[in-house]
Amino acid sequence: MLGCVKSLWQKWEHGEAKLNDRINKSWIGRYFKLEARKTCFTKEVRAGTATFLTMAYILAVNASILADSGGTCSVADCTKVCNVPSVSLYDCHGAFKGSNGSSLIELKLVKPGPECKFPPVNRGYEQCLERTKRDLIVATAVSSLIGCLIMGLFANLPLGLAPGMGANAYFAYNVVGFHGSGNISYKSALAAVFLEGCIFLIISALGFRAKIAKMIPRPVRLSSAAGIGLFLALIGLQADQGIGLVGFSPSTLLTISACPSQYKSQVAPVRNVNGTVVLIPGAAASADILCTSHRMESPTFWLGTVGFIIISYCLMKKVKGAMIYGILFVTLISWIRGTQVTYFPNTLQGNQSFQYFKKIMDVHLIESTAGAFSFAEFRKSELWVALITFLYVDLLDTTGTLYSMAKFAGFVDEKGEFEGQYFAYMSDATAIVVGSALGTSPVTAFIESSTGIREGGRTGLTAVAVGFYFFLALFFTPLLAAIPPWAVGPPLILVGVMMMKAVMDIEWENMKEAVPAFMTMVLMPLTYSISNGLIAGIGTYIVLHAWDVVEHGFKHLRNYMKNSHKVTSSSSAQVSNILGHMNEV
Repeated sequence: MLGCVKSLWQKWEHGEAKLNDRINKSWIGRYFKLEARKTCFTKEVRAGTATFLTMAYILAVNASILADSGGTCSVADCTKVCNVPSVSLYDCHGAFKGSNGSSLIELKLVKPGPECKFPPVNRGYEQCLERTKRDLIVATAVSSLIGCLIMGLFANLPLGLAPGMGANAYFAYNVVGFHGSGNISYKSALAAVFLEGCIFLIISALGFRAKIAKMIPRPVRLSSAAGIGLFLALIGLQADQGIGLVGFSPSTLLTISACPSQYKSQVAPVRNVNGTVVLIPGAAASADILCTSHRMESPTFWLGTVGFIIISYCLMKKVKGAMIYGILFVTLISWIRGTQVTYFPNTLQGNQSFQYFKKIMDVHLIESTAGAFSFAEFRKSELWVALITFLYVDLLDTTGTLYSMAKFAGFVDEKGEFEGQYFAYMSDATAIVVGSALGTSPVTAFIESSTGIREGGRTGLTAVAVGFYFFLALFFTPLLAAIPPWAVGPPLILVGVMMMKAVMDIEWENMKEAVPAFMTMVLMPLTYSISNGLIAGIGTYIVLHAWDVVEHGFKHLRNYMKNSHKVTSSSSAQVSNILGHMNEV
């Protein structure tokens, strides 16, 4: 049996080597510079697969977050309700006897007010949100596909692109608000993202982003890769996109978690009013984020840990496709219903997810979010604040991510430049414009691209492979949306481990470099923002070097004054000599 398996494996390797040799010598190999970058076709495909599997969660997560804004849904989508709230829709006929037992109220169906958008959500509005969510899954896939193809075909870099986490939450909860409860409508917010994308594209086309990247101080550039690694590790350790080991603590902010879902509770902002604890007006309770007991007893956490060990062992033995094996192992086990680790528990949400999963293939055309722009609210200051915020986050966040991924792949030279940087900067800017036209928040280079780079991805073929998977996602969304977070967490943690090697190049004995580098690294994960880490690092660098600049300026001024005095003295002596000579004559 083992001999048969070994024989099949040898034939597979021989066939793979033959295929790689043929493609490397073809126009595809020459265009993507496969031999020059010491890679091959199958390695690039494996890298693209690993990258996509670690970022596939964005299809469901981004759509879910943006759908919380309400999208294009409004009160008009709410179905009629009974004029007496306590009476069900089916019993809303005839007359209703009032509480005093004497007055009769004629029961009839009426159009609800804005309250229909909030819990308990009106059924009509809920159905509109479901349609919007499917629109946004397609918008996410298409914008990611276009960004990846531009990155791969023109920049020839192994980076995947998709709507960024953080920017989507800011768009949904800060700008538009939950179910449209903010000051800006969804359509106006999309218009702001569209304009920001156009400005960003112009800045990229003129080459300013490359100059901005060079302006970032050396210690900040070096430490940003390690900071992003820590950020990835934190994401992988949390419950939303990871194994759930780290969770919320009301006293220390973070603590060990990993408890089963039935032992988690919500957290709400409250205040003490005359000895009574009350919910702050306008505030809402969080999701179930606080472990009350049974820590480290979550079955999904331990399954994710097994995936972590599998990937770690494969990396130790230099097994090709280590990340993919770990993700697939955990995912396939999580698809089995009736177990403690299933992704489809016997709940309303679990049953709905399983019904969608069973479709396997699902083709959906965008109905409402494409081209849903509105420039009617551009007189509001809040909209311009949002536009400027999107622009500065994209400038710092995406530029820093692109540079760090290029550095991690070994493309950055001594001048801080890398091959294909112009089209790399153009790709995400173009994808932002396309994404906003389809209805989604800003697109950025994904830090999960480091997973594919670790698998050996060195050319744009990796990005093209990621783009191809996003194309397939347009048809196989039910399967890809069912990759559980505890399957994605382990590779993110291990990529964080590998990205820490960047700290070796930092001069830790020089405090002028060490302090900005450390601030960059530590604030990226702790503030859940790459741009915040860059701002902290750059700001600290400027403050620590301010005295040197002042001292250098005084030194130049002193030398200038000294030289000016010498010139003045020399000129006076020359004038005196000339006057004396004239008197003698």
